Amino acid sequence: MTSLTPKEIVAELDRYIIGQDDAKRMVAVALRNRWRRQQLSDEMRGEVHPSNILMIGPTGVGKTEIARRVARIVNAPFVKVEATKFTEVGYVGRDVESIVRDLVEAAISLQHDERLEAVREQAAGVAAQRLIELLVSQLDRKTAVESNGQTDEQVVSAVEEALTPAEKRRITRRRKQLTDMLDREALEDETVEIDVESDFDGYMQPVEIISGVSPEELHDSVRELIDAFSPRRQQRRVSVREARRILTQQEAVRLVDMDAVVESAIKRVEETGVVFIDEIDKTIHSGSDYGPDVSGEGVQRDLLPIVEGSVVMTRYGPVRTDHVLFIAAGSFSSSRPSDLIPELQGRFPLRVELDSLDEDDMYAILTVPANALTRQATALLASEGVELRFEEDGLREIAAIATDVNARTEDIGARRLLTVVERVLEEISFDAPERKGETVIINAEYVEERIGDIASDEDLNNAIL
Repeated sequence: MTSLTPKEIVAELDRYIIGQDDAKRMVAVALRNRWRRQQLSDEMRGEVHPSNILMIGPTGVGKTEIARRVARIVNAPFVKVEATKFTEVGYVGRDVESIVRDLVEAAISLQHDERLEAVREQAAGVAAQRLIELLVSQLDRKTAVESNGQTDEQVVSAVEEALTPAEKRRITRRRKQLTDMLDREALEDETVEIDVESDFDGYMQPVEIISGVSPEELHDSVRELIDAFSPRRQQRRVSVREARRILTQQEAVRLVDMDAVVESAIKRVEETGVVFIDEIDKTIHSGSDYGPDVSGEGVQRDLLPIVEGSVVMTRYGPVRTDHVLFIAAGSFSSSRPSDLIPELQGRFPLRVELDSLDEDDMYAILTVPANALTRQATALLASEGVELRFEEDGLREIAAIATDVNARTEDIGARRLLTVVERVLEEISFDAPERKGETVIINAEYVEERIGDIASDEDLNNAIL
């Protein structure tokens, strides 16, 4: 578990998210409290539960991004779900316990990737030896066939016989030569035949046909059954470069103990898991006895035991949710947090309101974050040999248009910037392959020329921006 201080967590979030200081600080403290809990005695540790957070604010202001970035910073298992996907029993929808199952799958994937990376160097060494053996065997077979006209069966039979000292020395020299050539990457484009494990990649729509079995678990069971009757290996002829990658992956998988991975992943979920529940406000009953929100209160009641702490059975074993951190979010434009059922309100004791984005925020989003849209666009067009330069007045104009459109239509926050930037760069992006070596200046005049008419026309604005 990371030992980053709240200030360090906020500083890392500032690299990607503009503003929303209150939300950043609250999430940073919640994560630091997890580290503090690990320092307590076993008896006290079991009594300390996470303080779940409810984020309130319009779409596109950073609610989801804060939760996702925080989980990435602390390297915690993370899933994002929409509360509207879940319905009470009797309606078509997903079982709320699938949240925990998805979280376990995410943790296993995360843990497995980390274990693979830890053994990557060792696996690469073993793979290199396997590749040398394959190349030596292939070269011997080719030489025997060309020189003596022997069949593959005859070659295999000959190999099984005792080798003479001269043959052993010849193989040793050849292996050393191949090792040197592989180290120098001089054989990357040569071909070699290897055994590759086949995977079942077909898609099957999960259907609830067995009582008491979730669609996800049924889907996994069917896949395992098909895999059991499918051929496990097939021979492929690939380049040495590709063979090295495949063999390294195979060896790394063999070196990883999956039982240990699953055990560690479940513990990781129970101690550091983060669940982001979006659109929680859409489950609030509007008062009508009909319509899509009839089951809203049922959704909340189904979520309640997961959030307050319970044991969920998964295909990997039981998982406790007592110490999973839940972050819920919603715009609450037509309702209030107090409209949630009291029991669920009590499970989200910390509340923070996120601010709408003004023009200065839009400008900062275009220029400050490490993953700013302008940096992404510049890098993408640089791959075509086109240099893109954003001038100060051009960035200000883009920010002003996005803010104005949000004010006159639906406020979708920073997501409006993507629409505006893509519209500004549409022509140069399309013609980039034919404009290699050019430099394109994005200033206020260029922005106005590209989308000025659209932004000022109410009908076009509503349809395009």
